Amino acid sequence: MPPFPFDGGLDSLILPHVDSICMQVFIHEAASRYRRYRIIMILEGAGWHTSGFLKLPENLKLIPLPPYAPEPNPTEHVWDDLREKSFHNRVFESIDQLEKHLETPLREMECDKREVCSTVAWPWTIN
Repeated sequence: MPPFPFDGGLDSLILPHVDSICMQVFIHEAASRYRRYRIIMILEGAGWHTSGFLKLPENLKLIPLPPYAPEPNPTEHVWDDLREKSFHNRVFESIDQLEKHLETPLREMECDKREVCSTVAWPWTIN
């Protein structure tokens, strides 16, 4: 079953860039993991999210949030939680070191559906 806000499921990839190419990788990964389902992915207006170059699989639809309104995006709150619990008062000597550090708390969060659910499953996101 694909992740939904109310069940605490979370899928993530650590990719080398924030651009349309990496977004395409993520889109295809999500669509292939859940190929038997229709996926609605809610995105903020980042350029790599709205690129006209993205090729969407048949089972995936992108829904953009209004401009300058990232708060309704549940993923923003996942990142807030990760920053607060795993990255406060930390300095990394390289991006590789930061990515290596990110792997553990991100994996732990993916395994803790209850924590994810408490972070993103507000009444207005699941109704």
